[in-house]
Amino acid sequence: MGKETERKFLVTGRFRHLASGKQHILQGYLAVDPERTVRIRLAGKKAFLTIKSPAKEGSFTRGEWEYEIPRTDAEEIMKICLPRRIEKTRYRILHGRHVIEVDEFHGEHIGLVMAEVELACEEEEFEKPEWLGEEVTGDPRYYNANMI
Repeated sequence: MGKETERKFLVTGRFRHLASGKQHILQGYLAVDPERTVRIRLAGKKAFLTIKSPAKEGSFTRGEWEYEIPRTDAEEIMKICLPRRIEKTRYRILHGRHVIEVDEFHGEHIGLVMAEVELACEEEEFEKPEWLGEEVTGDPRYYNANMI
């Protein structure tokens, strides 16, 4: 079973100069409910199908299965997704031994900038850079699937 142990933060400071790269992302959702999220993502020349389960109470680790699929298939599937999309630019920043992914949202969520750091386990420590603000891990308002 795939697992995702991720902490999320709002970004309050300058970060772009630290990025090793950036990528445009478009996400559509096939299913969004309390028991599952099924997403299609177009990221550069690649495309992915991702299925996520909810975290158990008191935890921020959840099931995640992600598979690369042909981009042409993803473009067709995107046509049958729920009506709204998430569009963002993702920046990758190496910080210590972690990669922090910073998403700058576009469209109706313009102005929202959020960072995610994946950890090996919930107890793993990481050095929080000064440009990270409030932690929003587990806050459903900041799940991409709920933002559509």
